Amino acid sequence: WTISQSTEAPAGFGHSLKWDCTTADASPAANDFNYISQRFEGQNLQHLAKGTSSAVKTTLSFHVKSNKTGTFAVLLTDNDNTRQVGATYTINAADTWEKKTITFPGDTSGALDNDNNQSLNVLWWMVVGSGRTSGTLPTTWTNTVTANAAVGHNVNMADSTDNEFYITGIQWEVGNTATDFEQMTP
Repeated sequence: WTISQSTEAPAGFGHSLKWDCTTADASPAANDFNYISQRFEGQNLQHLAKGTSSAVKTTLSFHVKSNKTGTFAVLLTDNDNTRQVGATYTINAADTWEKKTITFPGDTSGALDNDNNQSLNVLWWMVVGSGRTSGTLPTTWTNTVTANAAVGHNVNMADSTDNEFYITGIQWEVGNTATDFEQMTP
């Protein structure tokens, strides 16, 4: 893979993150995987009230483009309590920017540590072997099960060196509505 900043972006954005496949793997082994990850410290997520009866829903939105169409999986992982929740999204048209919005439920089990350690990750799956797709997609927060991590993901971004994946405008916010992306101006 070559991972770079690209000027390929939807209207209103100047750049995107580009994943370019440089070595093909048409048949990933059961335990093979590759993903984009955003990591969060627990001290920055206390407003989610995770582990309490007041746990809040969150909404993830982003713009994505690829030459490959199909169903992709995204996963939130709670490292402090070994829990996960997932969802799928579909890239419907090749080489076309599409905005995706996914709402995740709040988790009333397992509070996040209030420290600067990695507590929660967002994973966008790129390549997934059968060892992470053979279970049941956890659409509510559950204990971590490897077989459930990317159920529904059916695209192998590594099957050709022609494959490219772009993502930008990522926003994760409290509530069940995606707001407009807040641009920083100089």
